[in-house]
Amino acid sequence: MLMPRKVKHRKVQRGNRRGKAYRGSSLSFGDFGLKAMEPAWVTDRQIEAARVAINRHVKRGAKLWIRIFPHKPVTKKPAETRMGKGKGAPDHWVAVVKPGKIMFELEGVPLALAKRAMELAARKLSVPVKFVSREGGELKA
Repeated sequence: MLMPRKVKHRKVQRGNRRGKAYRGSSLSFGDFGLKAMEPAWVTDRQIEAARVAINRHVKRGAKLWIRIFPHKPVTKKPAETRMGKGKGAPDHWVAVVKPGKIMFELEGVPLALAKRAMELAARKLSVPVKFVSREGGELKA
């Protein structure tokens, strides 16, 4: 799964999910993209599942960019543990996604194939998304 090689702090606070994504809110690399509509934490497993779904559908005939990375560790205490005694150990990693963030970009395939591949990827994610294309028109995913 995706995770950073090294982090400054092993455990971090939750933070807030307010605001919009100003950086990374437009297509930079590919012709088609998947844009987040709500704030969410996207786990490393969800990102990997979406990547596999896209690559399988386009039969590796396209260039794919993953524009999010799970930098935030989420901690969890063991099951059946009493309250207190500090924060739990890091359990998994998440990417903080804000509304407007382009999560995946795709290039080198026709519109219909790209749209279907992004729909398959959208089912793997825990956030409502929209299919966007460089031609200007935004289509709801």
